[in-house]
Amino acid sequence: DYKGQKLAEQIFQGIILVSAVIGFICGYITEQFGWTVYIVMTGVALSCLLTLPPWPMYRRNPLKWLPIQESGTEEKKPGDRKPKRHAKS
Repeated sequence: DYKGQKLAEQIFQGIILVSAVIGFICGYITEQFGWTVYIVMTGVALSCLLTLPPWPMYRRNPLKWLPIQESGTEEKKPGDRKPKRHAKS
């Protein structure tokens, strides 16, 4: 459902943003770029764990599909269509 996709996207972006800010601050204070990378990668792994599987919180608003059509209805064949007319310029 679309609301679940939006929620997953917001959670994903929020976790990555927060981890990037925390990682930058910790890396700046300790003067170690490695800490920044480790913290950001931990945030990416956490956000993937929370947003990639189809958790029930993302499936609360299922889409309503059209009913199945009966097989007795006729479908138009490609030869039954009218040819398109192109506008003259």
